[in-house]
Amino acid sequence: MATSKKSLWEALNGRSEGSGAETLVLAHGYGMEQSMWDKVVPLLAESYRVVTFDWVCAGSVKNEKLYDPVKYSSYEAFADDLITLLQEMNLKDVTYVGSSMSGIIGCIASVKTPQLFKTLILVGSSPRFLNSDGYEGGFNRSDIEQLLWNIENNYESFVSAFASLIADPSNEESVKKYEEGLKNMGGEVGLPLAKTIFYSDWREMLEKVETPCTIIQTKKDAAVPHSVALYMQNKIKGKVRLEIIDTLGHFPQITAHLHFVQVLKAALGS
Repeated sequence: MATSKKSLWEALNGRSEGSGAETLVLAHGYGMEQSMWDKVVPLLAESYRVVTFDWVCAGSVKNEKLYDPVKYSSYEAFADDLITLLQEMNLKDVTYVGSSMSGIIGCIASVKTPQLFKTLILVGSSPRFLNSDGYEGGFNRSDIEQLLWNIENNYESFVSAFASLIADPSNEESVKKYEEGLKNMGGEVGLPLAKTIFYSDWREMLEKVETPCTIIQTKKDAAVPHSVALYMQNKIKGKVRLEIIDTLGHFPQITAHLHFVQVLKAALGS
């Protein structure tokens, strides 16, 4: 008997919790899965409808074999997937919370289909990680080349070192969760996706973003220096707020989830 093709929502493990009038869509970053939101979803679902999913690069959707390194060599393919997901769910005017690479993906999608987005919450996001003249992205070219070499030649060692660098090393939970996500993703996805992320330059696109944004930054993030958050605040065309959460690392939704939820609710109420 023939079986019907899965919708993208089904293939990406889409979930919806809560039943509030407003909808929040939470999107994870590189090497993570939707489980990164586990501490905040129950708190948010008390007041909002909360939607989570896994990107095609996540280890949790490996069996679907959706990740094509050629197709997903640009964030635009991810943005198109996001638009498809929202349309499949008949969602519009959502608050989109994008962690790391997902923040810029949300910005791209908002430029393509502004009617789908009410607010963008950009968590530890960066339009460009590579330093250049007059711009501090946080990484020299040699840093990135070494990182890519480590992914390709010793993925297990990369996972341990990168998780300790990017997550808060004093917070065992965040390091362990990131290690698990990176292991599940694997090097066959991790390498081409890292090239997409670290060699991308979306700075010019920021001037086209008219959707109101809140940028969330931790006190110290090894992946995204404060200079990047200030750059985005200045370049995004729409109304922008910058919020600093008093925690370390790239994942405030794990290391300071209560403060993170407070900031989100304040952004929604503004």
